Amino acid sequence: MKRFRGCDVRSRRTTGAVRRGLAAVAVLALTAGCSAQAAVTPSVRTDDRPRGSAAPDGVPTPTPTPSATPSSSPTADARPEPSEEQSASPAEVLMSEGTQGGRVRELQARLAQIGWFDDAPTGVYGRITVAAVKGFQAKRGLPADGATDTITWQRLLGMTTEPTRGELDGKAVNKPATKLDPRCLNGRVMCVSKTTRTLSWVVDGTVRSTMDVRFGSQYTPTREGSFSVFLKSKDHVSTLYDTPMPFAMFFSGGQAVHYSSDFAARGYNGASHGCVNVRDRQAVAALYEQVRNGDKVVIHW
Repeated sequence: MKRFRGCDVRSRRTTGAVRRGLAAVAVLALTAGCSAQAAVTPSVRTDDRPRGSAAPDGVPTPTPTPSATPSSSPTADARPEPSEEQSASPAEVLMSEGTQGGRVRELQARLAQIGWFDDAPTGVYGRITVAAVKGFQAKRGLPADGATDTITWQRLLGMTTEPTRGELDGKAVNKPATKLDPRCLNGRVMCVSKTTRTLSWVVDGTVRSTMDVRFGSQYTPTREGSFSVFLKSKDHVSTLYDTPMPFAMFFSGGQAVHYSSDFAARGYNGASHGCVNVRDRQAVAALYEQVRNGDKVVIHW
């Protein structure tokens, strides 16, 4: 330490027995003071700044000098507390492929409520359930292994409601009410939520109808944002993919809201090439008759 070195140099330049004795006393006192300071200085940093970086007031944080000898002080022996991630035990797997029973049926019914399970609940954790759970997990940044662990289950419980008897039997799906994006509250809007995978036809803030939709894959994603319908084509056929696009309402380039027979047949096991697919032909036909060129299309999470 600078203070200690300064005292030591001055003592060497001093002659005379008395002055040497006084200097020795001073050196001992200063040495004891530096040692005590080192002992009470924590050996473990409690802030997140790197050594030598600027403190909040712009003054560089000095690098602590370790004591020359080990200290028996409890502070010097302190160790960082384990982080929450380190101390938390791994999530317990509750259900996985091959599991059967009422809990699996509940899982499937709850996934159906938010559009991740397209079949009637069976109570059998098969490949379709695995794919549905993987999609649910990936969307929320969880490890997408397809097994339902405690974290996945709690997240799903927080987003869904207790399934009714009709839902467990596959006769009905009770989807939570869609929260409208603020951009959908004024005028005539096809309000499309990627979170609930629904399209709501909204007029002046009132939802007139709601239908299931699916979107493009990661390679041909459906664009997000606010658009306007610029072309309607009732019996449209894609010139790029040579596939029918009945009741097409184009809103961005070649992307449109339209009926999809593939969606009706395969559900969420497939994907579009970027369009917003509707599987209820009667619902989209009625929507087509109401929508006008210039009506707004909002696609959001």
